[in-house]
Amino acid sequence: MDPACPSREVLRRIGERWTPLVIEALKDGPLRFTRLRETVGGVTPRVLTGTLRGLEEDGLLTRTIYAEVPPRVEYELTPLGLSLLEPIAVNRRWAETHLSDVLAARERWDAAQ
Repeated sequence: MDPACPSREVLRRIGERWTPLVIEALKDGPLRFTRLRETVGGVTPRVLTGTLRGLEEDGLLTRTIYAEVPPRVEYELTPLGLSLLEPIAVNRRWAETHLSDVLAARERWDAAQ
């Protein structure tokens, strides 16, 4: 709980809105930016670019540029990024299991406001 603990920075990255979706989208292998954006859905190019840069900075994915015309760029999970698949799956299963409970709680909260 120490505010100076470096783990906060890692938790911030993996808790970002688009990170789990990008990790999940790349689980079966490399994707190009446009295909990755289509797979994730709903993310703007600017936000996806920022998410990808952060994940690359943290060693969770690699960005490979191929010397072709036009240039081809692919994103792929590193072994460290692949190690996040199971924790993300656990969170997804929890969310799917408890979705109706969360939605009911939101409705109760909204009604009390």
